Amino acid sequence: MNATQGDGTEDPVRMQRPPRSGEEVRETDLTGDKVPDARTFTVLAAGEDGAPAPRLTRKELDLNADGRVDQATDYGAKEQKRREALDLDFDGRVDQVTYFDAQGRITRKERDLGFDARPDVWLYYERGQLVRKERDSNGDGRVDSWESWVEGRVDRVGEDVDGDGEVDRWTGVADRAE
Repeated sequence: MNATQGDGTEDPVRMQRPPRSGEEVRETDLTGDKVPDARTFTVLAAGEDGAPAPRLTRKELDLNADGRVDQATDYGAKEQKRREALDLDFDGRVDQVTYFDAQGRITRKERDLGFDARPDVWLYYERGQLVRKERDSNGDGRVDSWESWVEGRVDRVGEDVDGDGEVDRWTGVADRAE
């Protein structure tokens, strides 16, 4: 799946990548079958005391012991999650990419529910809370359904009825009795 970056450009997501220059890889067998299920990538960087120390850059996990990476997580300079790619149906292809801010809170998720290597659901978060969901329900590459979320609930739903990629109709959700 190619995920879109904040500036709208495509960012190819690959589950298993070779080590980058300077990265050290540690493989771990979590299931006892003599096949690595986890790969941890580190680089030497200045620690808090200024001395060289390993810094986590990436983890790859094989969650179902089939020999393929199912979860790949990239880490920032302070070892906070930056991006996490998941293979939700264990077919070897990325189905969901989650992006995080500098504090480790989710900012966006992109999902490929059509299993065509293109995202068709986008979820946007502020301060870790879902605020908007967009969907391409007909597979034409354009958003045609919007949900606005307030305090963990759908507040209103927008629809593109004429296929131009713009909301034509907003429907509010009735107030709920508490």
